[in-house]
Amino acid sequence: MKGPPQKTEDMTIMLERRLSRDRERLIGMTDEERAWRAKFLKDQILDPCEPVISPDYYKKRYNPIRRFYRAPLDKVENMLVPLMGSTWADGLRHITAKSIMGIIFIYSACYYFKYNGHDWTKSGGWRTSFSRIKQFPSDPGFPSTEVRCKGNEFAQYGFDKSPI
Repeated sequence: MKGPPQKTEDMTIMLERRLSRDRERLIGMTDEERAWRAKFLKDQILDPCEPVISPDYYKKRYNPIRRFYRAPLDKVENMLVPLMGSTWADGLRHITAKSIMGIIFIYSACYYFKYNGHDWTKSGGWRTSFSRIKQFPSDPGFPSTEVRCKGNEFAQYGFDKSPI
């Protein structure tokens, strides 16, 4: 009893049939196969103005918010296309956009780490702590008793420098 047909990963269709292999063509082709192959090869040649992009393509591809924030660099790209070609203009646009995003990320991180540090006035923010150095009995100077802060300086978070 046969079950339903199994779906395979590769669902490609061989348009050239057996004529895609050189050996098959050398074995011999009928006149009908020669005509079909000539038509097939002729159909593979694209028109110089292809691909044709419809005028609504950009509007359908990008939502209004994305079109809004892409507009400035789109104008720059359109000005550069006659000078350097569409591929180079698109690449320059891509590099410029990613560079601007990287700079914004770096400035945001610097701002956050500068103005949102943890101190005694708030419970949030980033705080820096250092762990003791790992030491093993075979290390030189093994029983290190190095103290980084005095007893009254522990966990003050800037309270000792407060004007209050």
